[in-house]
Amino acid sequence: MITSSSIKHLRIPFSLFLMPVFFFALALTPNLNESRLLWVFLSLHLFLYPSSNGYNSYFDKDEESIGGLKTPPKVTKDLYWLSLIFFIIAIGLAGLINFSFASMIILYGLVSMAYSHPMVRIKKYPWLSWLIAGFFQGYFTFAMVYAGLSNLGWDVMLKPHILIPGLLTSLMLWGNYPLTQVYQHGEDSRRGDRTLSLVLGIKGTFSFSALVFGLSGAAFIWYFISKNQEALCWVYLAAMAPILLFFLIWFSFIRTNPVKYANYSWAMGMNTISAICLNAFFIYYFLENTQIMQVFGY
Repeated sequence: MITSSSIKHLRIPFSLFLMPVFFFALALTPNLNESRLLWVFLSLHLFLYPSSNGYNSYFDKDEESIGGLKTPPKVTKDLYWLSLIFFIIAIGLAGLINFSFASMIILYGLVSMAYSHPMVRIKKYPWLSWLIAGFFQGYFTFAMVYAGLSNLGWDVMLKPHILIPGLLTSLMLWGNYPLTQVYQHGEDSRRGDRTLSLVLGIKGTFSFSALVFGLSGAAFIWYFISKNQEALCWVYLAAMAPILLFFLIWFSFIRTNPVKYANYSWAMGMNTISAICLNAFFIYYFLENTQIMQVFGY
């Protein structure tokens, strides 16, 4: 029997926060196909990511707030099996495209399982978990989506036209990743997980993220200029402005009272603003880059 708590722990709406990578890859994919687009999207956002969320929740057994759940219910055994069923469905949908894409889904899923599984628990290694999470949710996912949308294989991972935008997505996630841990210091400490945010401290986490965000913004501007898309720089900066403003306001409160303001509400606010603005930008980039807007006279 599937319990309501297990459904909650899948945190399906949380997939919204990882959609910018999908839309960025979509914007650069030359061989669009409606059925492949549907299978890739469903495989990742409806099944793979929720599977990862549920599996990690089962082994973490969090009692305090986690991403997407302010008050997580107690986990039950059916969550473990439900997460594996979702993983199998994700692989099956990916197999409708090709074997390579399905095997990429498998690798991503196994790495995400290793993040919280007690036999490996990547989460307890601060810098390693930071590198792996940013790489797989960024570069690897970007290349995986591109391969799935274009019906390509593993060789796409090292293509020059994938390398730079893929690294840009990882850089973007490496800046945000420590902020997602900043309100979990107490529970992470009790479990023995030395997350990067715990190592850096609350103020150090914000300083570190500010540095990486700055590098990420400069790298995106360089990328658009290198592709002779200077006009996009202004659209990108406009999309980033609300994110930057929210971050600076949050950081100013953190300086005055780190413990009070390093909380779930502020972290989820940051994630939500980022997801809305970045999804909007990359959807615009997709429409602009594929010249769909010109077809309708815009």
